[in-house]
Amino acid sequence: MSRFFSLNLFLLTGVLLLIGLPVAVVVGHLFLPGGESWSYLSETVLPRYVMNSLILVLMVGFGTFLIGTGAAWLVTIYEFPGRRFFEWAMILPLAAPAYVLAYAYTDFLQVSGPVQSLLRDLTGLGPRDYWFPQIRSLGGAITVFILALYPYVYLAGRAAFLQQSECVVEASRTLGCTPWAAFHRVALPLARPALAAGVALA
Repeated sequence: MSRFFSLNLFLLTGVLLLIGLPVAVVVGHLFLPGGESWSYLSETVLPRYVMNSLILVLMVGFGTFLIGTGAAWLVTIYEFPGRRFFEWAMILPLAAPAYVLAYAYTDFLQVSGPVQSLLRDLTGLGPRDYWFPQIRSLGGAITVFILALYPYVYLAGRAAFLQQSECVVEASRTLGCTPWAAFHRVALPLARPALAAGVALA
């Protein structure tokens, strides 16, 4: 028993060291004085990078929440042609990593890509004669991340909406709630924990 305990303790110590040493090194560097390169970065580009990262996180979280929740509600509650197709088609972005989708969107929408080439062929305009959104920008990154990550919110929201009894939504409708009010005041608060988990995953 003691040999088994000592072996487990040895393995646990080894795993903790493997995990803890890199973290300890990073934390230790926080207390060391910064060099010239660090002061240069903090005075020039670092504030902009931090701000762009915060904007990216907030906008992607908001966008994935809107698309994922709306799509989950539509395919769960409403009957429309193609609903069965959309139930599984909405999760297809999970089949490709986000960086692959980023390369695909960039190649597809850049100046030499098929979309702008077709636009120029159809209109006879030159590359400088029309405005087209810049895909290699913060807005382009936000769009690609939203389109790549919304299925996490969609799956969590759909599972939450399926668990809710239809009687709850129907009861709210009989009490005079509009479809929007039934969603906003009844279904959404019940699904809030699952949706928050989906946004956190995204």
